[in-house]
Amino acid sequence: MAHEHWTVDRLHVALPHSASRQQLLQDVNLTPIENLPAVLDGWSAAAEQLESARPRIEAARAHMKTRGVLPDDPETRDVTADVLRDAEPREGNRDDRSRGAA
Repeated sequence: MAHEHWTVDRLHVALPHSASRQQLLQDVNLTPIENLPAVLDGWSAAAEQLESARPRIEAARAHMKTRGVLPDDPETRDVTADVLRDAEPREGNRDDRSRGAA
């Protein structure tokens, strides 16, 4: 999926865990507007990585369902946490957003 086709809603749907979806919404709502493009670029890159891994994930699930174990393949390592970590804003922006608006 091309980068320019992502919307906040589509990113939200593409993320696999409720915690990551909540973090996306928090980032969008609390990031200063001038920093928002960079934050959204990070989330869209994460969603694209997760989408590209979907065939391997589905194959691993099918293998697990039929055989009771994950395939003996280094490509089946769960990298979701790595992808989501890489999506986090850089340059200390997270600290700025944690203050919120009062």
